[in-house]
Amino acid sequence: MYEKLVSIISPNNVMVDEPLKNHTYTRLGGKADFLVTPETYQQVQEIVQLANNEDIRFTLLGNGSNLIVKDGGIRGIVMNLNKLTSIQINETKIVAQSGARIIDVSRAALEETLTGLEFACGIPGSVGGALYMNAGAYGGEIKDVLESTTVVDPEGNLLTLSADELDLEYRSSNIPNKGYIVLEATFSLREGAYDEIKAVMDDLTFKRESKQPLEYPSCGSVFKRPPGYFAGKLIQDSGLQGQQIGGAQVSLKHAGFIVNKDEATATEYIDLIRHVQATVKEKFDVQLEREVRIIGEDL
Repeated sequence: MYEKLVSIISPNNVMVDEPLKNHTYTRLGGKADFLVTPETYQQVQEIVQLANNEDIRFTLLGNGSNLIVKDGGIRGIVMNLNKLTSIQINETKIVAQSGARIIDVSRAALEETLTGLEFACGIPGSVGGALYMNAGAYGGEIKDVLESTTVVDPEGNLLTLSADELDLEYRSSNIPNKGYIVLEATFSLREGAYDEIKAVMDDLTFKRESKQPLEYPSCGSVFKRPPGYFAGKLIQDSGLQGQQIGGAQVSLKHAGFIVNKDEATATEYIDLIRHVQATVKEKFDVQLEREVRIIGEDL
């Protein structure tokens, strides 16, 4: 398989038995059999087609921000698009490749005095991940500004889809169910005033840095907001703040976060998530739904 992969992409972009904890925000996860980092859309298509032809498992990693990889790692081919990072601006439209950080897209919008993406200035994920889960914060979400996207389907075909074709809802889209790989997104923004846009972004950045436990590795907000409640408040009121399993801890700074405080394993992190869900269900009869993805195999 290695020889076939390096016939498509440079050997520098194929890693064998690569520890995925080096590529996730939680610093968790076992090894990938093959981790590939394509640099062109055609390479993405060819790798998908190779996986299909060889009947080998294929997994898209994204930039690893909203993700937990289990301790047993991932078999087959794992793809990371962190080398597709172009951001281009044409009047009020921004075309950003999927590996670009959505934070950087919001900053590019600021530099061109375009408004609409201020909410994304503190979201750590990639453009592809932002579309995958219709990422949002502080009252804004991707579906408010997305015009269209270019994707590769499970057969390796290149498609251009409108935002309406993605079924974007609260923290969800049809991208995972359809098996799409996002390659780029076109955002439609509006002209604004630099000082006003920057003031909003500075305020949101301050709120994020003062309230979120950025000093430890984490997957970000673990749970979706349950209707009529706030996940962090439910967890806090359940007496779970500071609760620890192994090296994983419910953050003392923000109860909606679970941090890798001390060399946690993925198993410890996942066990703590389940403990939080069970406790909140028992105390408040509210089922917390995970926002974070869990992939890979147990040891």
